[in-house]
Amino acid sequence: MILTVTMNPSVDMAYQMDTFQLDEVNRVTQVVKTAGGKGLNVTRVLQQLGVEVKATGIVGGHFGEFIKAELAKQTIDYQFYEINQESRNSIALLHDGLQTEILEAGPTILKNQQMEFLEVYKQLLKTATTVTLSGSLSKGLPSTFYSQLILLAQAVGCAVLLDTSGNSLKEAVHAKVKPMLIKPNETEIAELLGVAKVEKSVVSLKKQLQEPLFSEIPWVVVSMGASGAFAKFQDRFFEVTIPKIDVVNPVGSGDATLAGIAAMIDQAGTPEEVLKMGMTTGMLNAMETSTGQINPNLVQRYYEQVQVIEK
Repeated sequence: MILTVTMNPSVDMAYQMDTFQLDEVNRVTQVVKTAGGKGLNVTRVLQQLGVEVKATGIVGGHFGEFIKAELAKQTIDYQFYEINQESRNSIALLHDGLQTEILEAGPTILKNQQMEFLEVYKQLLKTATTVTLSGSLSKGLPSTFYSQLILLAQAVGCAVLLDTSGNSLKEAVHAKVKPMLIKPNETEIAELLGVAKVEKSVVSLKKQLQEPLFSEIPWVVVSMGASGAFAKFQDRFFEVTIPKIDVVNPVGSGDATLAGIAAMIDQAGTPEEVLKMGMTTGMLNAMETSTGQINPNLVQRYYEQVQVIEK
């Protein structure tokens, strides 16, 4: 079973607009409201792939009830730690082929709530084989919190895939026990290495991912948008190219990518299979209106069009 962790879930509102102008009245042509947060996007895609998955994290208030109700409608298994504070709301404005996001910070988690969630997490690890940790941490949680979750999961033999940024990513990369996978972009790689800039090119990325900092992390996957991805697996490097698609809503595509990767890692897939499935689910999400959604009937068609070349 794959356990997905979303420490700061949200109610996601996607507003489709013909155009967007500051200091003007802007009309919305379509609204899509979903249970959001990066980990819940991962959860939905895993379920649509037919993978056994369970969602956990912290929810609260009316938005928390909405999140649970939405997951229940989709017959998604979950076990959250519940608080009285209100979960957050996130808004994506889709306009002129662009995406503008407005994100609330979310609730502040108290020390006792943190400890009680860890007890829930430990119980859930007993039936998990792979764990995904996605997104930002709620206020009140230390930047080392993901490192705690990684340590607990790996102690019972779970593979841990981490998709976060900032200090949480930095702490996890420098911790004694590291995740199996991280999914930084080129800016985050530069921040981790303390360099001014990392070019989004195969030559540059291969050079940077050979730095000692990444040597003990088996998987490092770097998205290159419409160009595909570049990845390190142990001491091997791969360039991944994808076909051209008609993008409808790119929100959540990185999460869908992680879902595909997690599914294949959990099934002990080859590096090529892991990368092909990750790119496939990422593309399929971008072709849907709703966030964290794929059409399972299209998986095989696009999977066959993804090319993985060892560099």
